[in-house]
Amino acid sequence: MRQLARILAALILAATLIAWVLLGAHWGWSQTRVTTMQTDPITEIQFPVYEDRFVPGVDFLGAGVVAALALFSISFLLPKTQSK
Repeated sequence: MRQLARILAALILAATLIAWVLLGAHWGWSQTRVTTMQTDPITEIQFPVYEDRFVPGVDFLGAGVVAALALFSISFLLPKTQSK
C-alpha cells in the first residue's frame, strides 16, 4: 500500500510538471486569457487581441506539488504490505 501511494505521488508530481511546461510554464498566476498585439495593415497601429487560452502559472504548479507531497506524507502512515 505504501509503494502504491508513493508511486501515485511521483506520477502526480511528474504529470503536474509536464503539464505546466507543455501548456506554457507561466511564472505568474494562471491565466485564462492571453493578450497578443496585432498591427492594423492599413494604419499600422497596434491593438490588443484577447485569446481564450489556459496558461498554468505557479499556483497550478504549487497545487500539484502540494498534492504529491501530501500523498507521499500520508504513505508513511499506511501499513507495510507483507511479502510472502
